[in-house]
Amino acid sequence: MEHIRVGLVQMEARLGDIACNLAKIRRFAAEARLQRADIVCFPEMCIQGYSRPRAQELAEPVPGSSTTVLSQLARENGLIIIAGMAEKSAGDRIYITQVAAFPDGTLTKYRKTHLGKSEMPYFSAGNELPVFNTPRFNFGVAICWDLHFPEVSAILSMRGSEIIFAPHASPAIVSDRRGSWLKYLAARAYDNSVFVAACNLVGENGEGQGFCGGTLILDPRGNVVAEDFAGSEGLLVAELDPNLINTIRRQQGKTMRDTFFLKARRPELYSDLVRRDF
Repeated sequence: MEHIRVGLVQMEARLGDIACNLAKIRRFAAEARLQRADIVCFPEMCIQGYSRPRAQELAEPVPGSSTTVLSQLARENGLIIIAGMAEKSAGDRIYITQVAAFPDGTLTKYRKTHLGKSEMPYFSAGNELPVFNTPRFNFGVAICWDLHFPEVSAILSMRGSEIIFAPHASPAIVSDRRGSWLKYLAARAYDNSVFVAACNLVGENGEGQGFCGGTLILDPRGNVVAEDFAGSEGLLVAELDPNLINTIRRQQGKTMRDTFFLKARRPELYSDLVRRDF
C-alpha cells in the first residue's frame, strides 16, 4: 500500500430526488478533488435515498443513468467514487448496492450480503465479497449491517483488502453513533489489520425518516485517524500512512503488536462457524 488520501461524505439524501442527490455527489466529488483525495465514499443508498417500501419503485440497473453520472464524475475529478444505491437486477430483484466508479471508466459493485430483518422483505442479499485492486492500494466494501459479522471483514482482509469502506444508513434513533462504531469497527480494524473508513447518511429523507450522520477512519490498530460527528453534511479527508499496515502485512515487525493475526488462524477449529443449527 502507498500513501493515499481518503474522503468520506455524510450527506442528506432526499428520497426519490435523484437529481438533487447526484448534484450533491457532484459537489462533494469536486471538493474531494480540491483536497487531493484519491478515493471518496458516499453513504448507503445515497443516490435514491434510503427507503425500504419505495425501493422497488426507485431502483435502477447497473450500469444505468445514475452510474453514468458517477463514471463521468470519477473521470472529471480523477478519483474513485463509491456511492450507494438501490439496484434493480434481472428478475426485478432489488439489491442494496455500493458502486465503485474509476477514472478510467471501470465500473464495479458490491451488493450488501447481510440484510437487517426489516430489509429482508424488500431486498435480495448479495453473494460475493469482492476486493477491488488498484496500483496503489486494495479495498473492499461492507455495508452497515455487514460489519456486525466479523467473518466478512476477515475474508476481505485475507483477500488482500487494505481498506474496508463501511457506508451506512443508520437511523437517528442510534443516538451515539460514535460510541457504537468504536465498539465494533475498531475491532474489525484491529483484528484484521485493515483501515476502516465509515460514513453515514445525515438529516432527514423528506418523508420523516432521520439519520444520525458520522464519518470515521480507523487505522489497523483500531486507533482513530480522523472523525466528524458534528451531525451535518460534510466531507472528511485524511491521509493514510501505509507504514503501519505494510509492516504488519509483510510481517516485518519484531513485537506482538505488529502481528498479522489472520496469519496465525487455525481453520481446523472453526467448522462451527458454518453451522446453522445452533
